[in-house]
Amino acid sequence: MMKILYIDPGTGSMLFTLAVGVLSALWFGVRALWLKFKYITPGAARKEGGKKGIVIYGEDRRYASVFKPVLDEFERRKLPVTYLAGSADDPLLEEDYSYVERKVIGLGNKAYAALNLLSAKVLLSTTPGLDVYQWKRSKGVDWYVHLPHMPGELTTYKMFGTRFYDALLLSCQYQVEDCRALEKVHCSPEKECILVGVPYLDAMAERLRQAPCPSSAVRTVLIAPSWGPNSLLNRFGETLIDALAATGYHIVLRPHPQSFVSEKPLMDRLMAVYPSLEWNRDADNFDILHRADILISDFSGVIFDFAMVFDKPVICAYTDFNKDRLDAWWLDTPIWSATAIPRLGPILSGEDIPHVKEMIDSALEDKSFAAGRAAVREETWMHREEGAALVVDYLTSKIHER
Repeated sequence: MMKILYIDPGTGSMLFTLAVGVLSALWFGVRALWLKFKYITPGAARKEGGKKGIVIYGEDRRYASVFKPVLDEFERRKLPVTYLAGSADDPLLEEDYSYVERKVIGLGNKAYAALNLLSAKVLLSTTPGLDVYQWKRSKGVDWYVHLPHMPGELTTYKMFGTRFYDALLLSCQYQVEDCRALEKVHCSPEKECILVGVPYLDAMAERLRQAPCPSSAVRTVLIAPSWGPNSLLNRFGETLIDALAATGYHIVLRPHPQSFVSEKPLMDRLMAVYPSLEWNRDADNFDILHRADILISDFSGVIFDFAMVFDKPVICAYTDFNKDRLDAWWLDTPIWSATAIPRLGPILSGEDIPHVKEMIDSALEDKSFAAGRAAVREETWMHREEGAALVVDYLTSKIHER
């Protein structure tokens, strides 16, 4: 009986998309008839009922830091905006806002069902893959805007990650060039590419200016990798952790949040083997980044936060990207991260693990990496201290155009 009822994930996704398409058609058909009835009724208001102005979609609580500076700017200007949260524990739901309407729409298919029927003039999101899988462009949304959740190239998204957005709010010129190259390959219309910088890095830098200097008698080493088969903990696991524990430095493990979902057996094993090490799962990573003297990571975006804001060295177990399913596959140009990461600190290989203490000491003392961090900062983080204001300027300008 169970075999008869089984639906594979691909078929399930197709059926969900079909169901949402039917519901969308019915919804907008009924809605169009209702609006037509309203407009031909004597005395009816000449406006589209129920259509929101600017909507921001936060897929998960871990992107709250991306949107907080933007929502703060809306609040500062006393401009209305709607924030749709995927997670009920999103910290932005607890902020003391007067002009930010907030609503939880859930995760996964529940969120997509709401977004696919949304009615708004402008929608801002950091989620790639619009109109590729379950999340479809709503007929009721006039303009879709993408804001990346980290500095670096957008070509490392899965294929067509930003293909169906109308506009991209970018941090630097090479992102614009990558976008234009993809448009040429796909024979697609040009998007609006607006340089706004990185609002969440601006906010982090301001917090750092006001924060007291951390004090510790022992060096603190933070391990904060990405997740997946090529990630630091999957590649080196206990071998690396054992070598770091033997240094006598204070070791903090901060796995990627997705590891506790997609790699639960690995996380359960490591937490059982290393209960005495500090495990950090704070939603806000500022305190631990501020406290750490050096970061050991892989291809996680946190390396740029750590290096460019806190100006500290990174040891990176970086490997070449497998570009087979990424937008970078379409392009012959090098991935910018591949040129940037070696300038932030030494590259870690399996052969280096027995000498990791010496590598840490050398990275902390090598002044050349400071120059590398400065160069990377200039290349990928434009309009510093202006990001949130530029984002709100753009979004409000589109309202007047619609």
